[in-house]
Amino acid sequence: MIPNGYLMFEDENFIESSVAKLNALRKSGQFCDVRLQVCGHEMLAHRAVLACCSPYLFEIFNSDSDPHGVSHVKFDDLNPEAMEILLNYAYTAQLKADKELVKDVYSAAKKLKMDRVKQVCGDYLLSRMDITSCISYRNFASRMGDSRLLNKVDAYIQEHLLRVSEEEEFLKLPRLKLEVLLEDNVCLPSNGKVYTKVIDWVQRSIWEHGGTLEALMEEVQTLYYSADHKLLDGSPLDGQAEVFGSDDDHIQFVQRKPARENSQKQTSGSSGSTGRLPSPTAPLQSPKHEWKIVASEKTANNTYLCLAVLDGVFCVIFLHGRNSPQSSPTGTPKLAKSLSFELQPGELEKPMAPMQYARSGLGTAELNGRLIAAGGYNREECLRTVECYDPHADRWAFLAPMRTPRARFQMAVLMGQLYVVGGSNGHSDDLSCGEMYDPGADDWIPVPELRTNRCNAGVCALGGKLYIVGGSDPYGQKGLKNCDVFDPVTKSWTSCAPLNIRRHQAAVCELGGYLYIVGGAESWNCLNTAERYNPENNTWTLIAPMNVARRGAGVAVLDGKLFVGGGFDGSHAISCVEMYDPARNEWKLVGAMTCPRSNAGMATVGGTIFAVGGFDGNEFLSTVEVYRPDANEWSPYGRPGPL
Repeated sequence: MIPNGYLMFEDENFIESSVAKLNALRKSGQFCDVRLQVCGHEMLAHRAVLACCSPYLFEIFNSDSDPHGVSHVKFDDLNPEAMEILLNYAYTAQLKADKELVKDVYSAAKKLKMDRVKQVCGDYLLSRMDITSCISYRNFASRMGDSRLLNKVDAYIQEHLLRVSEEEEFLKLPRLKLEVLLEDNVCLPSNGKVYTKVIDWVQRSIWEHGGTLEALMEEVQTLYYSADHKLLDGSPLDGQAEVFGSDDDHIQFVQRKPARENSQKQTSGSSGSTGRLPSPTAPLQSPKHEWKIVASEKTANNTYLCLAVLDGVFCVIFLHGRNSPQSSPTGTPKLAKSLSFELQPGELEKPMAPMQYARSGLGTAELNGRLIAAGGYNREECLRTVECYDPHADRWAFLAPMRTPRARFQMAVLMGQLYVVGGSNGHSDDLSCGEMYDPGADDWIPVPELRTNRCNAGVCALGGKLYIVGGSDPYGQKGLKNCDVFDPVTKSWTSCAPLNIRRHQAAVCELGGYLYIVGGAESWNCLNTAERYNPENNTWTLIAPMNVARRGAGVAVLDGKLFVGGGFDGSHAISCVEMYDPARNEWKLVGAMTCPRSNAGMATVGGTIFAVGGFDGNEFLSTVEVYRPDANEWSPYGRPGPL
């Protein structure tokens, strides 16, 4: 076509061809005038191309003193893989990212002010969001300051709050626990209004009382809601505080005076009291961080659950209203199991007695109603010592020490006697020796050596025999498939079917006539897979995988379910716990332990699961905690009397 004498031609392949050639030039480093340093990785590119797609880089290039030289731009906070994805996008208009990298691509796009990419990544994250991931997505959206993404996530959380409350990410959030005493025939206000009052109370506790949010979360806060709609700080019956208030839409206060001030000030009933707070209608100090109700639900009569942002901290608020003991001692409603936040007053006694030695990589077992903790590492040495815990007396006592210092092993009870085999002695990771504890003689006796040296192996009794499963070889950290079985009658080791997957530092236990091995690592790659051994046909079968990959976890059995807790996820010690239901072949996250524990011991004693020792990422631990199924919580406290 030559309209009006002009030649007109449109090459449909030119742009696509030119773009491909430009990208090829970038990858070969030809004609490049930009050097990007991304966390130690150097990437070459063309200034004009990057300036067209990134306003951030345009500003940098535009301010260069030498526009014809090579620009150098350094990023210490971006993922090099994400940056490479954005470079490809800049040259090809195609965004291709593995799902694991989408958040990093979003972060890099935010830095480079590539808003279209940010929106696409955000929409992708929303499309993949579910009840298990929504809290982590919200934390990400909050860090990125993306109000569009944040509002959509918050709407999802509000719609599914009760289901979200059962997930691991929810259980790890900080908690503000409020016990509100009610006078007879008094109910708490509506859902929204009660949290307006709570936030007002928290703000004043921090800004006017000089407290901290962390301090408020350390223990249950007892408030009092009276018939005249006053929400008071503490019981008004203790005679230590002064009450004041205004209209129904504002929280009311009682200020407790610290003991050191009581002698310097008049009592609260005196006309000269100096304990009065400013009026609730007075302007408050401007907050430095966000205060917001994200989602809330009235879960039962006078029981509320809320996710909120308090002073910039995303947290859970549990609020339980109950009748004042002075007016109705039997009127206390109970929280739903999944939402209970504390044992009732008087149930707690004191933190359970710690072991005499901090231990990590220890062996634990139940023997004659006692918890046995043997060996392990502490900061100084590999241990021989063995401690025995009496849960009724809350007391640890020493048993005879093992003949060999030993860590990174597991312990099992076979025919009323303790067995330990393999492990490390602190100098060598290839122990083949084993020993047996006779409780009648309080002595350890050598048992036949293993067929191969074995460290980080699982040990378990099943069907009157002792099994040792997996572990690491004597030359490094390569996992093993080997499984051997010890017959206490013939006193000999023989081999049995190998595992499907190489594993070391796995959790092993017996349940329902089967042997289970869970997690562990293949080399140092943490596993979430699990297998079950059937002794009748000598076969291992893969079962449903855990939700969280981990090595060095503890394992115990309670009420026909398997509990796996703590461990190391490849980057840090963790506290989360999962429960396996063999009838359903499924895993469910339950209440997390009170602190991270890697290479800890777990055992069921007297119908209670104990977790003991381990490493929290900073310290070797001597502490103990127990799982309370009724509250779905772990606690470092014992109850008076039998557990």
